[in-house]
Amino acid sequence: MKKINYFIYFIIFNILWLALSKTLRLRVFPSPIDVYLSWDKALKNGVLGHIAASVSRTLISLSAALFIALVAGILMGYSRRADKLLSPITYLSYPVPKLALMPIIMLLFGIGELSKIIITALIIVFQLIISIRDAVRQIPEEDYDLFTSLNASHWNRFRHITIPAALPAIFSSLRVSAGTAISVLMIAESYGTTRGLGFYIIDTWMRADYIQMYFGIFCLAAIGFLIFTALDAAQARFCKGQGGQYP
Repeated sequence: MKKINYFIYFIIFNILWLALSKTLRLRVFPSPIDVYLSWDKALKNGVLGHIAASVSRTLISLSAALFIALVAGILMGYSRRADKLLSPITYLSYPVPKLALMPIIMLLFGIGELSKIIITALIIVFQLIISIRDAVRQIPEEDYDLFTSLNASHWNRFRHITIPAALPAIFSSLRVSAGTAISVLMIAESYGTTRGLGFYIIDTWMRADYIQMYFGIFCLAAIGFLIFTALDAAQARFCKGQGGQYP
């Protein structure tokens, strides 16, 4: 049913897009038909390589940020001392506009792949840390009582209570972070690279190839949709009975 709804909304969106393009009749606002039929030109322009580069950067950034956030967030959620130590760093760093740090990061790490991954991970890691910390904090103490009475190890408490209880919040935060990461890539890939959909969109815009520009935007949106769908599927698989799926 959900897939049918997605398809219906996609059709409605394209009908509205087509109607607006026919009404405005502007070269900078082509119809969706022209955009979708330009796939052969996009392939000749090497769009698959640009897609691969953007997907790779997005997944690596999300994975790195999630690993750091899991370690820091769970530690802060478990330990009051760790929270007192790390919370000020997190709260002071979170509001800083990370894109403003891009020149510094590029000076330190170069203008290649590493700097793009670092700036993307840096932007999303703090919201993940806070979400994971809060999710761990909100686990009722009585949920651990049975394991405590059985003298279960900290690992078993962590594996059977903490992670399952925190997973819904982790997936929700990952969705927000994925959208943010893709948005950041649009900017990060416009500097110091010739690969990635951000570069592809800016390059076609500069060459006034607006149909290909929209094709690049469509590909970027499709990547975001696929990541969201994959996260939904993973949550439905691992969070049954915890809000992982709708009845």
